[in-house]
Amino acid sequence: MNQPLRPQNPTDCADVVLRLFEFVDEETEPLDRARIQAHLDECGACLAEYERDLLVKALIRRACACQEAPATLRSQIMTRITTVTVVQHRTEQR
Repeated sequence: MNQPLRPQNPTDCADVVLRLFEFVDEETEPLDRARIQAHLDECGACLAEYERDLLVKALIRRACACQEAPATLRSQIMTRITTVTVVQHRTEQR
């Protein structure tokens, strides 16, 4: 699960840059989306990063539009997406 932006602190560049791909893909919660958008409206450096991410996504979409992923790759991706890994840590007994 994604960590929400810290509501008690002003949205800083590190938070925004870490969440840009989610923002570009519209995968952020509405409150985080509003905070990121407000930050982008005020911060030229982060806005430039955002625009680069949009460009990269568009270039990938255009470059890959004529090729479909092989069925085995699609299957592997779906398997990884739906696989749950449980990690159990043992505590030291004294």
